[in-house]
Amino acid sequence: MSVRLFEGKAHAQSYWKYRISPSQEIIDMIINFLHKHRSSPQELELAVDVGCGSGQGTVLLAPHFTRVVGTDVSPAQLEMATQHATAHNITYRESPAEQLPLEDASVDLVTAMSAFHWFDHAHFLQEADRVLKPRGCLALLNYTLDMELSYPDADADTLNAICKELLAALTPYWSPRQGTGSVDFYKEAYNTIAYPTKEWHESMWLKKTVPLSSFIGMIESFSPYQAMLQQHPEKAKHLSHDITHRLMKTMGVSSPDTEVLMSVRYYCMLACKP
Repeated sequence: MSVRLFEGKAHAQSYWKYRISPSQEIIDMIINFLHKHRSSPQELELAVDVGCGSGQGTVLLAPHFTRVVGTDVSPAQLEMATQHATAHNITYRESPAEQLPLEDASVDLVTAMSAFHWFDHAHFLQEADRVLKPRGCLALLNYTLDMELSYPDADADTLNAICKELLAALTPYWSPRQGTGSVDFYKEAYNTIAYPTKEWHESMWLKKTVPLSSFIGMIESFSPYQAMLQQHPEKAKHLSHDITHRLMKTMGVSSPDTEVLMSVRYYCMLACKP
């Protein structure tokens, strides 16, 4: 059974503003895998980004394909994606991951970027197999909670202990499909998918310089923080304010707009349809 979240307009705006997207190195790895296992060097025609949210990952596929389609169940997310579309060859469609609005054997690449854990896994994998061309590829990727901050002259261990405290405070609000356990869904898909050509990658670090306020904003866009905000708004706001203040104190700065180096660890499953 799939799960529907991230559908409010305010949450969609936060999602667009703060959520990270995969690094160019990860996208290049996916495209290289696809080219490596194709039977001919023909132009890549169609990619589908399933559970695309507000489109941060979808836009990264546009340079490599004639057409890219992003799908999501949330009209609010798709509205944000459409507003920020940066390429003429991207379109967005509202649809469940398990009922893609695409013809059989029509797609070169199906991706799900930090979304697969929300799907009905068995039905989605069947649907991906239906729409993929022979030698088409499936890429499922996500990031872990192994998030680190660094700042010149600040003690990294102290900074990251505070970050872990923030994530730990959200533990009661995590869905079973999230957090440290979500990687199991991806490993299970890798182990059970009947495609003989497949790869598993992990410990792929995305490093990005962002304002400290953007790191906090990203955590606030997570569904467990949103759940805390709905159920215990003052507690959520106090947590965010307290963590921000303690991080700034450790860094020795007075502005939450001070930039820090954020590191996030990704993992990815790639599989090629026979």
